[in-house]
Amino acid sequence: MAHRRHREQASVAGKAAAGAREVLRLHVTLLDTDPPVWRDVNVDSGIPLDRFHDVLQRLMGWTDSHLHQFIVGRKPVYYGVPDPEGLGPKTLDEQSVRIQEVLPRKGSTILYEYDFGDSWIHEIRVDEVSPRPGEFPGPSCEGGARACPPEDCGGAGGYAEFLDALRDPKHERHTELLEWIGGEFDPEAFDPGRTNRALRRLR
Repeated sequence: MAHRRHREQASVAGKAAAGAREVLRLHVTLLDTDPPVWRDVNVDSGIPLDRFHDVLQRLMGWTDSHLHQFIVGRKPVYYGVPDPEGLGPKTLDEQSVRIQEVLPRKGSTILYEYDFGDSWIHEIRVDEVSPRPGEFPGPSCEGGARACPPEDCGGAGGYAEFLDALRDPKHERHTELLEWIGGEFDPEAFDPGRTNRALRRLR
């Protein structure tokens, strides 16, 4: 029994040392949206966080117009694009770490913040881990619900107010916000085909 346990431990250690790559099924929820905006995505566990940032932008429907960071652990470690002048909180280079290092197993979670002004916080959870096929096609959206909020709408609170104004023609900001968004906005709209076409452009 002890011998078998030793072999299993050695196998796990060898796998980690070799950087064995897997496919992670991730559930991404945009926190403080009600009902929630969410996406499921399959990704290669070996991609670095800077590439994962690109995946998240296209997966959710953002335009990559603002700063971002990954927040890992209860005593948070921050990954992103370090300030070249060293100002602000310490941020480690997101190019130096791979997804499998911060999301090592089923149930692991991290946070991703986009736009430090609006502060859109995404919770990312590992739902499944499976062997990576030899011909992995790249990231793919496996499900989701609801539209990405408009950029610069004021975060979760501003988005809720935005939706209230659009639903109520008598709201004092109804006409203003309807014009700002271009005449229409469907918060329930989600097109997985369009999302996957956007993800394919990353390959």
